[in-house]
Amino acid sequence: MKVIKKVLRTCVVSHEQCEKKDLVRVVRTPEGAVIVDLKGKANGRGAYLKKSKDVILKAKQTKALDKKLEVSVPDSIYDELLGIIGE
Repeated sequence: MKVIKKVLRTCVVSHEQCEKKDLVRVVRTPEGAVIVDLKGKANGRGAYLKKSKDVILKAKQTKALDKKLEVSVPDSIYDELLGIIGE
């Protein structure tokens, strides 16, 4: 029987290793735009956040995504992330 390998990624805020399905990816595209990548396949520099309201709010407060993606992340991205997780 074929063994399915679990894909682990690290949250940039909590530094916790989780499966990809438990995280959401934010990407800085080669053009410099910041988008939320729900499929996990967009080109560009990516950063993962745990699907938790506390983690997203902490990322906004500490500007963790700004540092990781090396670009200023607009507040609309954080609002979109909160909408995705349903809180």
